[in-house]
Amino acid sequence: GPACLSRAGSLPTLHVFGRQPLDAARCARAFRELYPERRSRVVVLSDVGYAHAMGELERHLRPEYPNVIFSSVVCGEPGPALPGEVRHLGRRFVVEAPAGLQDCAMFYVGAEGLALSSFMLTWNRCPFSSFDPATGCGRRETFNVNRALMRRLYLVERARDARVVGILVGTLGVAGYLDVLQHLRELLRRAGKRSYTLAVGKPNPAKLANFPEVDVFVLVACAQNSLLDSSDFYRPVVTPYELELACNPAREWTGNYLTDFRDLLPGACAHVELPAAADAEDAIPDVSLITGELRAARLDNPPAPSAVLACRDQTRAVAEISPAASFLESRSWRGLEQQLGKTPITKAVQGRRGIAIAYEDEGREEA
Repeated sequence: GPACLSRAGSLPTLHVFGRQPLDAARCARAFRELYPERRSRVVVLSDVGYAHAMGELERHLRPEYPNVIFSSVVCGEPGPALPGEVRHLGRRFVVEAPAGLQDCAMFYVGAEGLALSSFMLTWNRCPFSSFDPATGCGRRETFNVNRALMRRLYLVERARDARVVGILVGTLGVAGYLDVLQHLRELLRRAGKRSYTLAVGKPNPAKLANFPEVDVFVLVACAQNSLLDSSDFYRPVVTPYELELACNPAREWTGNYLTDFRDLLPGACAHVELPAAADAEDAIPDVSLITGELRAARLDNPPAPSAVLACRDQTRAVAEISPAASFLESRSWRGLEQQLGKTPITKAVQGRRGIAIAYEDEGREEA
């Protein structure tokens, strides 16, 4: 089925995409209508379910479009890159245009979804069109990339204002996730922010609402699922790249959006070293674009330790108190109360049997 094609860790992985039906002739007609100029430079991308039919589509288009570029699906480690080769979300193709991808348009075969959104945000300077095999219709994509980027940059500003950041572990299988967790912790420590690591599986508004003390969450997931729409969430959810833009003064916005967290790690193509620690007097303050308050860049002022010492009782025994536990104690509701010593002790009794919609004794009770 659908897959993000991220390289797995130590476990061997076999991808079985399935073979979704594609009318290659009808897809080729839609392509000709969208690109009447036969010299157009177009990169053809596809959902993994239609990758098997790209050879047939190429036979329809190659004689008329000499500059068309067909991407291939790569599973696992792709090996060293070729000159001019572009890789993203398990797709690989070579661009020989003088200005690279800026001279190319993109044609996507598949339905609207996370893969298409990630492609459009990553290559936001290229015009996109698509063909949906289920409906048999082609169209020019009108996804407002500028508005989407402004929304993501707004989340970057929210991350700059945050004091407590929750690191959401959304994957345990993608290679390098432990390295990026350590990288994010160090990044937040150097920025003077507290961080908590949470393994929540697939995040949803109800789960994350249990942590109101967190100002911003950062989701560590595969490249296809890291762009989470958090408009319905109690707190915003950013990507590791957006957190880097917020907390690493050496990283600047270049117009290229990164969705794969492995690109941020040391030795990767987009890694940017943190600047050397400076004196507090030399820290350059800036103004929040959201609150209007003054904030200072704190690259050498890590937060206080996550635990403090307190006197526990009259014997002067010293206990370690965690701020997270103290916050939990202050909540009005902390889950089911044990009621120790207040509930009478009784022997276990036989309970009901069956499933919730039809217990075995329900018929007898009604009779």
